[in-house]
Amino acid sequence: MTLSRRRTLALIGGGVILAATASLGAIATRQPRTALLPWGQAGQGEDARHRALSWALLAPNPHNRQPWLMDLREDGVVTLYVDTAKLLPHTDPFSRQITIGLGCFLELMRMAAAQDGQRVTITPFPEGFGERALDARPVARAVFSADASVMPDPLFAHAALRRSNKEPYDLTRPLPADTLDRLAVATTARFGGTLDAEEVAHWRAFTREALGIEIETPHTYKESVDLFRIGRAEVDANPDGIDFTGPLFEVLGATGLMTRESVLDPSSQAYKAGLDAVFANTDTAMGHVWLVTEGNSRPEQIATGADWLRVNLAAAAAGVAFQPLSQALQEYPEMTTLYRDLHARLAPTGGTVQMLARIGYGPVVDPSPRWPLEAKILDA
Repeated sequence: MTLSRRRTLALIGGGVILAATASLGAIATRQPRTALLPWGQAGQGEDARHRALSWALLAPNPHNRQPWLMDLREDGVVTLYVDTAKLLPHTDPFSRQITIGLGCFLELMRMAAAQDGQRVTITPFPEGFGERALDARPVARAVFSADASVMPDPLFAHAALRRSNKEPYDLTRPLPADTLDRLAVATTARFGGTLDAEEVAHWRAFTREALGIEIETPHTYKESVDLFRIGRAEVDANPDGIDFTGPLFEVLGATGLMTRESVLDPSSQAYKAGLDAVFANTDTAMGHVWLVTEGNSRPEQIATGADWLRVNLAAAAAGVAFQPLSQALQEYPEMTTLYRDLHARLAPTGGTVQMLARIGYGPVVDPSPRWPLEAKILDA
């Protein structure tokens, strides 16, 4: 996660950081060596399944946990499992968001295969599923078959450009009036959104409050902090979770100015500046979009992931920055009031609000780190 100059200089104190950066120039210029390689390797491989999966690895997923494991031992078949070590029990206690991330993975795999002349028939949860928790049963069985009639999806052209942009957005650049229409056509779910200034102001305040609750609730905040990867070495060693890379974070990590302990301490400058940084995101939304489903079954969550991936790609196609802000959708007790209020506003006739995001125009950002394909194939 590279941060803007305004935010980075505010993080600990401009003078301290500038002096430290000047004296630690070699450290400050370090970048991940291996964690970003999968973005340049997508589409490679002799096996059509490998080629499609190398793209699927790039799908959006909560906290960048990359919770997918693939069994390829059956010819022409990908059996997808969840890595239960990658779940988020505090912020995602029923694994709803993890399941949506797996749906994003499956959709990007399907789209990549279609580009390669392969039809993929996906059966979600072929051995059933648990309503309250994901388990060792397969999430999906996907059968690949060569088919010259399969139609490539135009949205796939934007797969390598898709980002979750966690920088402040440009408050001087309103979004075009047709933006929501361009995103809505990518979905099959109940898509909603707003560019109305009064509505956007409401959702800015609402998402700020929800983010504050997540951070001020010790067990949910610690779940995120435990997944911080600070500096190149940590990111390369463990390229999932929440990455902090770039000159500032190399220096902060090397000098001990930013540690998991310091960002957990509400009295520390790192904690206070971190709050300012994340609230700069909620406060600069120029629009909001959401998805609603009739129910909340595991198959509906998988289908939501497919729609969410497509909305992400449609945003990339439109040059629109995009960041999920799903804190108020999390099903833990401290979030109950906001969860209820959000549903009353966005699903007044029933249904489940599955995803919520801010949109706008933002700076160019780097892709998120990824594990290589071979690390995710069972018995490879």
